[in-house]
Amino acid sequence: QVQLIESGGGLVQAGGSLRLSCAVSGRSFSSYAVGWFRQAPGKEREFVAAMIWTGLYSYYGDSMAGRVTISRDNAKNTVFLQMNSLNSEDTAVYYCAAGRNFPSSTSSAYNSWGQGTQVTVST
Repeated sequence: QVQLIESGGGLVQAGGSLRLSCAVSGRSFSSYAVGWFRQAPGKEREFVAAMIWTGLYSYYGDSMAGRVTISRDNAKNTVFLQMNSLNSEDTAVYYCAAGRNFPSSTSSAYNSWGQGTQVTVST
């Protein structure tokens, strides 16, 4: 089982940036895909970005395309989500997830989830 802990959320003004972190621990996850999803109040969970742990492939959803970058630090076993040009529609709880599948936009492809970190964008 893989454990994931998100951090880095908070309150940011519109137009600002945030970098979310996802600390990964547990069984060997070098063959895992790690993804970021978000869920706003009253809305379905939405895919943001995913990557193979090796970093050789990454995949972005339409919701934040061009404004986010997914990356990882092998030494720290941490995956990051750099978010830029944030607006009020980006307000949501952001979740990190891991799964032994090719990076996917489908939440069911991931079997380990973090607790989420709140991002609030003020106008």
